[in-house]
Amino acid sequence: MKAMVLAAGLGTRLRPLTYEIPKPMVPVLDRPVMAHIVDLLERHGYEEIVANLHYFPDTIRRYFGDRIVYREEPELLGTAGGVRNCADFFGDETFLIISGDALTDIDLSRFVQRHREAGGVATLAVKRVADTREFGVVLHDDKGRITGFQEKPEPSEALSDLGNCGIYLFEPQIFDYFPDQPFVDWANDVFPALLAQDVPFHIHEIDEYWNDVGSLTELKEGTFDALRGQLQLEVEGDVVAEDVIAGEGTTLDGATLIEPPVWIGRDVRIGRDVRLQGPLVIGDGAAIADGAALKDAIVLPGTEVAAGGILIGAIAGNTGIVERLRPRR
Repeated sequence: MKAMVLAAGLGTRLRPLTYEIPKPMVPVLDRPVMAHIVDLLERHGYEEIVANLHYFPDTIRRYFGDRIVYREEPELLGTAGGVRNCADFFGDETFLIISGDALTDIDLSRFVQRHREAGGVATLAVKRVADTREFGVVLHDDKGRITGFQEKPEPSEALSDLGNCGIYLFEPQIFDYFPDQPFVDWANDVFPALLAQDVPFHIHEIDEYWNDVGSLTELKEGTFDALRGQLQLEVEGDVVAEDVIAGEGTTLDGATLIEPPVWIGRDVRIGRDVRLQGPLVIGDGAAIADGAALKDAIVLPGTEVAAGGILIGAIAGNTGIVERLRPRR
């Protein structure tokens, strides 16, 4: 099977971070969100992957190289229009779509099995959410066939608590239900057409981790979930103490206090009398100067924390973030 990573979005809710890098390249521990997605796809046997590009396209190209195929969109085509632009890539096979900001360890093999058993033109991955106001929710019958949607309903008005994860399996016939226009959206154009024409499509409810990293709060939450092991990622680094991991070229000899969980990347300079209190993530090539104290924070790659600096409950960054993220493959 072939897969597509949606990577053309602007990531406005992650500003000012996304003034510097595209949303899919925001780091989570040792690599960008999109790299975790591509790793997941490859572990499940997806050898042909395409990504649509628009915002900072060269940043994504430089990082992934020929590992994936690219389709650039000079003008944004929408969540579904960008997929139609790759229809020739998919051919006549079932194909997978996954958002470039989907921090997840979904079992894609089980997802495919559900899609084949359901037999519809589409299957949408969904997960129960605590606050429906943050998500589009999916309605379905007792066989899992989709009957409708609600967009970010108030909890008192929500008819479902199953959030749409933005991870889809489609048959090539899905393109028969696209309107004749360049910009096409799943929620506003394609899914309503399927419902109106009584075309069967289904849900696949997941138990695995999923976070759409749509905001700075969600970025921090997802990063710390990965740090604690609630999200299963393949992450590099050596265990130097219980729940403390450090990458190649990093030593902690100068630190006077380390309270886990702590993850530190490669070639990080840690000064004397530094205090590190978890949950804490320090990216590749960062520098923590003498006497600094950090707690409940993310220090993005290449960022310097000044001598005597105190960083609590924050995300610290600098320019040159992606340049510090050397591809792992």
